Amino acid sequence: MIRDKTANKPAKDAPQQAAEKQKAAEKKAAPAKASFRRERALIKRGIWPVAGCDEAGRGPLAGPVVAAAVILDPDRIPRGIDDSKRLTAEEREKLFDRICATAQVSVAVASPARIDRDNILRASLWALKRAVVALPEAPRHVFVDGRDRLDTPCDCEAVIGGDGIVLSIAAASIVAKVTRDRLMCALAQDCPGYGFEQHKGYAVPEHLDALDRLGPTAHHRSFFAPVAAARAKHMPWTVQPLQDLFSVTEVETSVEIEAPAGL
Repeated sequence: MIRDKTANKPAKDAPQQAAEKQKAAEKKAAPAKASFRRERALIKRGIWPVAGCDEAGRGPLAGPVVAAAVILDPDRIPRGIDDSKRLTAEEREKLFDRICATAQVSVAVASPARIDRDNILRASLWALKRAVVALPEAPRHVFVDGRDRLDTPCDCEAVIGGDGIVLSIAAASIVAKVTRDRLMCALAQDCPGYGFEQHKGYAVPEHLDALDRLGPTAHHRSFFAPVAAARAKHMPWTVQPLQDLFSVTEVETSVEIEAPAGL
């Protein structure tokens, strides 16, 4: 007689089954970590150095855009590198030090004045290109996060969501994020009351309230809507009135008519 060995096993209750299903679903849905696969593929083809670059600070109302470029050492890649948004502040700080100790790193900054002049996209691309050019060793291939390729002397490949896919871009995202956060904490010392050390210049309610109460600083981006509204409230003399393109101006004219000869 063959006995069913599972007959005596207690059946799992519904809550336990639900928890296991949820855990399995979360594990399946979890995004894969950034990898060095694309860089290694280029190395096998004899293409090296390979750099990744990314920026931090496109969305805030204040502070600069910070771009970073990183060439990782294939033999000394720090563990734990991933998209900076998936890491805690403490993890980013530790990885920042490890990346700077083992890789070639450069940083470039686009000031609020440049952002006002060029617009946020052009200023970001300018800073990214500057970071690549500033690397100690000129790369032969560049991966950049986003849709836009850079005008670099070497091949440049844009990767949408690259900070979560390409390890070199992920490393650059960490360097850019930590550098910018430190800059915003320094600006908080010069501009008390705005909370830069907390929100890093983003449009959170606390920042919007400070803008409304105190007005914009020299570190705010003038043409971002909340900053423009605060400037109009606190410094109305700096706001140029818009011309009404639909207004009609009456112009008086006089025409002299000569009578034909002989009349």
